[in-house]
Amino acid sequence: MTATPTVLFVCVHNAGRSQMAAGYLQHLAGDRIEVLSAGSEPKDRINPVAIDAMAEEGIDIAANTPKLLTVDAVRESDVVITMGCGDACPIFPGKRYEDWELDDPAGRGIDDVRRIRDDIRDRVETLLSELLG
Repeated sequence: MTATPTVLFVCVHNAGRSQMAAGYLQHLAGDRIEVLSAGSEPKDRINPVAIDAMAEEGIDIAANTPKLLTVDAVRESDVVITMGCGDACPIFPGKRYEDWELDDPAGRGIDDVRRIRDDIRDRVETLLSELLG
């Protein structure tokens, strides 16, 4: 792993789960980890309920834009966290892959999205401790 590890969060639309996870990791790790997120079929904007749920935590993801997953993004990453994108992610030897089973916040109310957000926060905190000790 490089001196500053790179973590890529991937979900289908890059509008909810992966954006929340990236927001948490960026917030908690600062410049100690490079954080990327992408989607296999990105939406045109971030889920507004996910934006609201993260704002409650003091994390602003409103300016982020869903991005298309590229082979280069995976190649450049040390850790690839997928969230329901199945086989859309290219696999490279020597990378750490994890699949986080999380409900999709699309079309859900704030209470459901808060539960998903809190699950993501717990997983990101665990990942951070594993990467930085």
